[in-house]
Amino acid sequence: MRAIWKGAVAFGLVNVPVRLYAATGEHEVRLHQVHREDGGRIRYRKVCSLDGESVEWSDIAKGYETQDGELVVLTDEDFQQLPLSTEREIEVLEFVPAEQVDPILLQKTYFLEPDKSAAKPYALLRGALEETDRVAVVKVAIRQRESMAVLRVRDKVIVLQTLLWPDEVREADFPVLDDDVTVRPQELTMASSLVESLAGDFDPSQYEDAYVAALEQLIAAKVSSGDTQAPPAPPEEEASDGGGEVVDLLAALQRSVDKARAARGEDAQAPEPAESGTKKGTGTPKKKKPAAKTTAGKASTAATPAKDEDTGEDAAPARRRARTKAS
Repeated sequence: MRAIWKGAVAFGLVNVPVRLYAATGEHEVRLHQVHREDGGRIRYRKVCSLDGESVEWSDIAKGYETQDGELVVLTDEDFQQLPLSTEREIEVLEFVPAEQVDPILLQKTYFLEPDKSAAKPYALLRGALEETDRVAVVKVAIRQRESMAVLRVRDKVIVLQTLLWPDEVREADFPVLDDDVTVRPQELTMASSLVESLAGDFDPSQYEDAYVAALEQLIAAKVSSGDTQAPPAPPEEEASDGGGEVVDLLAALQRSVDKARAARGEDAQAPEPAESGTKKGTGTPKKKKPAAKTTAGKASTAATPAKDEDTGEDAAPARRRARTKAS
């Protein structure tokens, strides 16, 4: 395990240096979102909703929207100015009976490991909690958030369990529970008998997550039958003169040109000037000259086709048409 926090428990005038470890970890089969067609991983980008541009993590700040729609932007410097008096200290506030802590308040559980030099004060605090059958109510700041928590003993280890703040627990408002319901003694006796028939000592090891077990078996069966595929190689980055973003850019430029022409009262579909690659006044593209080719180190002899002096057409097609008529 890797410690996620290091500080000290302030127990009266005694400081107990400790390290904090996550005591639980959910078991799950990690599944990725992939493209059904080719197995490519689905990626998510952080995009600004205004300009559509990708945003680097270093350029992201936190914002709060007020009730009247105004935005307050909070920077890292703003958060650094906020007070966290218990940033490196677990401050013991009081000791209370364990049964007074409503389980609905309990959140995440952590193990507390003492430094080698703090073994005795750690054992002293642990013994006091066990002897009095109480838990210590503390305040602690983990990952820049202050929380209430309790310290209790599990086996030989002091564990810290974070708590919800009281205003984070919702009130249950179910009017139906206020109605008078009559339960006959015979019904209550039968229900109690059912409870007794299923009574036992709690042993969580006898239960298992049937869904995860079935999912693991399904994956293993596909692997053993060869129903797998190699993950696709990530595509090479497209050159700056190709790809969807360029197409989108060209489309945006064309819309800008059309909008500017419309503002001047011109036809949005008007042909572009001759310099852009079209014959003036016709709207038809000019024929591009074939590029010169080289073979075996020689320059190609391909040149601009000869023109017929009378018609201005390519001479070769004209001769072919003449031969066709003669035949």
